[in-house]
Amino acid sequence: MVKRILLSVFLLLIQLAALHPAQASELSVEPDRTQLYEGEVLTLTVRGSMEIDLNLSNLFNFDLSDLPSPDIEKVEPDFEILARNQRYSVQTVNGDMTGEITWTYQLAPTRTGKLTIPELTFKDATSEPVEIDVVTGTAPSQEAGARDSFIELSADKAEVYVQEQLVLTIQLFFSGNLIRGELSEPEHPDAIIESLGKQREFTRYRDGVRYRVVERRYAIFPQQPGQLSLAPIRFEGQTRDANGQLKFLRDQQQLYEVPVKPVPDAYPADQPWLPARSLALAEDGLPPAGELNAGANLTRKITLHADGLPAEALPPLPQETPAAIRSYPESPLRNTETTLDGLRSTLQQEAALVPVQAGDVVLPAIRIPWWNTETDQLEQAILPERRYTITGNSAVAAAPVPDNSAPETPPATTPVTADDLPPADSTDSFWLWLSLVLGLLWLATLVLWWLSRKPSGGALSSEPLEDDTEKHAYEQLIRAVKNGSADTTGQLLHWARLRFPEQRFATVSDVVRFGDDPELAGHLEQLQAQLFSQHQQAVSNEARQGLGKALERLRKRKAQSEDSRYGLPPLNPVSR
Repeated sequence: MVKRILLSVFLLLIQLAALHPAQASELSVEPDRTQLYEGEVLTLTVRGSMEIDLNLSNLFNFDLSDLPSPDIEKVEPDFEILARNQRYSVQTVNGDMTGEITWTYQLAPTRTGKLTIPELTFKDATSEPVEIDVVTGTAPSQEAGARDSFIELSADKAEVYVQEQLVLTIQLFFSGNLIRGELSEPEHPDAIIESLGKQREFTRYRDGVRYRVVERRYAIFPQQPGQLSLAPIRFEGQTRDANGQLKFLRDQQQLYEVPVKPVPDAYPADQPWLPARSLALAEDGLPPAGELNAGANLTRKITLHADGLPAEALPPLPQETPAAIRSYPESPLRNTETTLDGLRSTLQQEAALVPVQAGDVVLPAIRIPWWNTETDQLEQAILPERRYTITGNSAVAAAPVPDNSAPETPPATTPVTADDLPPADSTDSFWLWLSLVLGLLWLATLVLWWLSRKPSGGALSSEPLEDDTEKHAYEQLIRAVKNGSADTTGQLLHWARLRFPEQRFATVSDVVRFGDDPELAGHLEQLQAQLFSQHQQAVSNEARQGLGKALERLRKRKAQSEDSRYGLPPLNPVSR
């Protein structure tokens, strides 16, 4: 309490001096050193003093915002002002009252070379300019093991092909109790950058010093051949030492330039470019060979596995079948998984096959060329051909198979009279009553299912769901859009399911139909067209901005649970 009173009294005295100016005696500028290395922080101490003419008539007429201060902003743009602090003191000598203000600034140089802290002014006093020498590199007396914080960068490859995955690892080392800290993320206009999961935190010793380490990993896909030069990774933070004093931490590191090679000449020009660590085809649902019965319902599932590529980069799987076998393919399913070593993805294509014509048939082989980045050579993922003999009545087998995508047309009916019915007996009556009871039970089950679909616990709200989970998913989606990320469509489907839980979105196409926004559909189509083609261009700013605005409109849209197209559960629910 006593300290607060004394501080208030001194502030009053300083204010009174501002209201009744007296002669400022001096202004001094003292840097803690005149030479520092890039990444270090300079502590600048500025002291100003002035005589105080106390006038009690103005004791309560003051404004703290009017307290004087030096024009420290003149140090910009050569220095960045990270923090500022001030303290006051009052001295009385021979009846004269003198007030002294000390300002402490934390300055970070923005470049190397000879920098100058210009003359500063405080009231009518002016300081002398001070020259600061900022040297490139690390101070000899401050190797990594002796520093309070430092960044280390590493990549899994020295060079890559265009659109090949480069895994960047960022490690931040720091000691002490970190109060705040900001670590930048990698950025590049001609690269797609994906975060590989959550950051890791652990402890590591360097030169006998125990450090806390924050590790982040990113998958980087350069989209243009040449030199990949990422922006420096920067860290700024504050820590408190053993004495309770605040210490400012600052460092930056830049990854070496990574050569990006073009598509090799040996790669087929008419095939999509697929640089990956591994790529393989798998098949399930069909016998390897033998006989097939005409009219049988078969399910063929083909899966393309890739290591080092997002699912959006995988090409559509061939759907060729002989005329003797009808094919009814479903929408392909794409999935991308993040690991510490990069992206792993799958493309799954399922189709119903119905043999309709007797004889010998061949399901052709499926071949997908790809470039093995581990062996640096062209390879092919292959599913061998399958030979079958279809047996049975071709005429019966050729009957059309219902298409779930089109509404069924009921068969034509002829009126039936009572004379056309066979005489009823006790057995027929039993089955009649049993059918009636089962029908009523089915109807009751349908009603209960419909009631269970409605949310409980109060009135229905027409507003979409908005909580922390949905908000985080939307932020991830917008970040993917701004980066031109290949994972944008996957993020969109994930967010839409959270935003509109009453809908049953199985694919991105469902989201587009629900949104009913031609601009959303157009921008998504443009994004897919620009991503992962052999002669790909980076996603334009116009496309990213347009998609962001369309998503903002979609987020504001009210839920439409009355839309039966999305309100009913799908025939083939997609596992989530």
